[in-house]
Amino acid sequence: MVVPITPKKENTGVPQQGKSQEQLKTKEEMQSTSTTPQVDGFKVTGKLKGDFQDITNTLRAISFLEVAPEAEVVNAIYIESRDINKNPYLFSIIKIKSDEVEVLYSIPPEIAPRKRRIDVIRYLLNLLTLIDQYYNVENKALYQLLEVAVKELLESVTMDYSKLYTTYDALKKKADDYANKVARLKAENQALTTKNYELKSQNDELAVRNKELEAFSDETLRAKLQEWITEHNGEINVIEFCKIHNLTETRAEQMLNKLVAEGYLSLVE
Repeated sequence: MVVPITPKKENTGVPQQGKSQEQLKTKEEMQSTSTTPQVDGFKVTGKLKGDFQDITNTLRAISFLEVAPEAEVVNAIYIESRDINKNPYLFSIIKIKSDEVEVLYSIPPEIAPRKRRIDVIRYLLNLLTLIDQYYNVENKALYQLLEVAVKELLESVTMDYSKLYTTYDALKKKADDYANKVARLKAENQALTTKNYELKSQNDELAVRNKELEAFSDETLRAKLQEWITEHNGEINVIEFCKIHNLTETRAEQMLNKLVAEGYLSLVE
């Protein structure tokens, strides 16, 4: 048999060390309601088949548990975190009695109640496994508890959430594909940059070599000028000559003046 428990919000069920009710009330009034955890719980029918001392000794071997035995009750307190005032924030209390197990647990605002319930049930099952030789819980009660919890959790996964997750998954794949593409393009760009540098160096070398090959020596230029003048009836168009032979007009004119000065050519008025 599973019996839900809805304790008062301010009653955490966790002992407050050395603090009066007035002090606790003042602390609660100072806390924002948006950050104060709620408390929920349930009961599961069970049966003691050993004694409480065996259960106490077994649970005390677990380092993170605080075990507080009472008359006909063993309290297993698990405080996962505390608030800034050192008060229990995320916690659970399992009260093991001769005929039932009572579970109380906090639900912080940042954790969905249905998920928190599933986490507490998993923790309870693990704890019951440790003491199964001293205590039995009705299988029917456990099945009912699990069935309700799982049903509630599944109901929270709406179609909108499924669509949202599908969209997220598709976008994540796209983002991964783009990241891979960017990495590939970066590598290709680096390779092209290196190739471009090599080609530019080769082009510069070829340009220098071409310039050297195209440049006439003074003797060759003298011969070319004389040949041109002979073929053109003693006349020369410097601009046309330089264009054909890829020369600067200044060099051609300098060589013409030199030929005149040396007597190889003469100016006709």
